[in-house]
Amino acid sequence: MLRSDFSFDLPPELIAQNAGPRGGSRLLVMQPGSGIEHRSFDSFPELIEPGDVVVLNDTAVFPARLFAAPKGNMKNPIELFLTRRLAPLRWEAMARPLRRLHAGDALSVGDIRVMVVERADDGVVVEFELQGEEEFWTAMDRLGQTPLPPYINREEPVEGDRERYQTVYADRRGAVAAPTAGLHFTREILDRVRARGAEIVHVTLHVGGGTFKPVKVDDLSEHRMDAEWYEIPEPAERAISEARREGRRIVAIGTTSVRALESAAIAGEGTVRAGTGETRLFITPGFEFRVVDALLTNFHLPESTLLMLVSAFAGRDAVRQAYDEAIRERYRFYSYGDAMFIPKRREGVAPW
Repeated sequence: MLRSDFSFDLPPELIAQNAGPRGGSRLLVMQPGSGIEHRSFDSFPELIEPGDVVVLNDTAVFPARLFAAPKGNMKNPIELFLTRRLAPLRWEAMARPLRRLHAGDALSVGDIRVMVVERADDGVVVEFELQGEEEFWTAMDRLGQTPLPPYINREEPVEGDRERYQTVYADRRGAVAAPTAGLHFTREILDRVRARGAEIVHVTLHVGGGTFKPVKVDDLSEHRMDAEWYEIPEPAERAISEARREGRRIVAIGTTSVRALESAAIAGEGTVRAGTGETRLFITPGFEFRVVDALLTNFHLPESTLLMLVSAFAGRDAVRQAYDEAIRERYRFYSYGDAMFIPKRREGVAPW
């Protein structure tokens, strides 16, 4: 399968640059057997069935973009974008300008010292000279910037981004990008989902810097995903296991929830078990979904791993038709954009 199989032309003006009110986005629904519906996100609870298990990724974005003082004869600050936690005070990071950094360099970020431990072709490993994890998170809140995606065209985040580029149920810090399907929810909408007779459970997948990396190879079998840490708590395991035994739906909110669930199922040889792990799961058409029955997601970049995952779930041709319809109808794309809901086609029901 080729990267170009997932290319499409997107008018630049459809790339959302600012977030609208939570719950106020548009929602495209791919209904098996009846085609495409256009709704508002406020109506999402109406699509939930009694007995559904709705799975949220409760990861929390932290201000992962830092600026160190120039070193030597440099004029501009050194940018560090933390992407993956290796230990409480040690992180992988993208760096700019990378060519000026070497193992052993000591950098100053505000009033804290950061050591370059390792240097690689695509980034560095840095260690913060702080007393512990609590002090680290305090320093990030004080010195870091919200790591907005590169397609949001402003040099710095605005005041509201730190709150808006975060789900209302975010709980566990460690992500450098938001699980964007969750940005649409308000607490009131979640209450209405519960009122439909659904159970809401949380998993965690800390979204890493790989979410911003384009696929550079033509042959998708050669692409390697960056590792991301995930956890399935015991309440989620119990709810998912019971629902699967009873034939009730598992509704994943966002592609990150899908990857956590399906990675856990692979590790558990078909059973989602509580525990932690790292995943490099790359989902493309032909993948056998063991857990997820319905997916809420945003509209993604051409040739992105996220679009490939959605195409694996719903079918590449069906997703292409839905995206063409979304462009005609002027839906907003990407992190701050609109959403789509995709129930899996059931046996005996016509395709989309």
